[in-house]
Amino acid sequence: MIFSRKRAAGRHARDERATDALQTVDGAESAPAAPARGPYDVSEAPDGVQRLDLGSLQIPAIPEVEVRVQADPQGVIQQVVLVHGPSALQLGVFAAPRSEGIWEEVREEIRKSLFNDGAAAQEVVGEYGTELHARVRTEDGLTDLRFVGVDGPRWMVRAVYQGAAATDPDAAGPLADCLNGLVVDRGQEAKPVREPLPLRLPREAADQVEAGAETAPAPGTR
Repeated sequence: MIFSRKRAAGRHARDERATDALQTVDGAESAPAAPARGPYDVSEAPDGVQRLDLGSLQIPAIPEVEVRVQADPQGVIQQVVLVHGPSALQLGVFAAPRSEGIWEEVREEIRKSLFNDGAAAQEVVGEYGTELHARVRTEDGLTDLRFVGVDGPRWMVRAVYQGAAATDPDAAGPLADCLNGLVVDRGQEAKPVREPLPLRLPREAADQVEAGAETAPAPGTR
């Protein structure tokens, strides 16, 4: 991990996840099966997986994926970006209502914001439901972006692919594996809808920030 001092329709549309309906075996009802893939709520995440614990987000340790974060001197994370080859994945997690998802509404706001900045965005049905694909102008020239949203129980994950993975989902590779294995720990406290859920550095990395280190590796994150 590298850090510096410096933000669909339904949850996966539940199409490829386990059904929400109770399964009946020999006439008896059983609990819903665990989801086939993430992002997972912490209450349903599979055991036995090595993850980088950033508080509200736990990122699976995938070989060749570099985790880069920007954090303030107190170790509070402002941005999380995963990098693999020519592709990157920026992650954010936000509070949501108990009763409904917010990705559809957030997606429309992103589309309008891009339009106001002179960039057209196209809605495309992807692995997790409706995505936004856009090409924006940056200091480095035109950049392709792919916005993915996943609604969970009282949370929403926003994932933004850049580079090759923005135009070709098959190129996401290990980055997609990270998103599929992501775990969200929402906590129980009440939070305003859309408020970013708190992210923090692991203690070892936070100590290095307090000591004045600009960048440093963290074991097991690459």
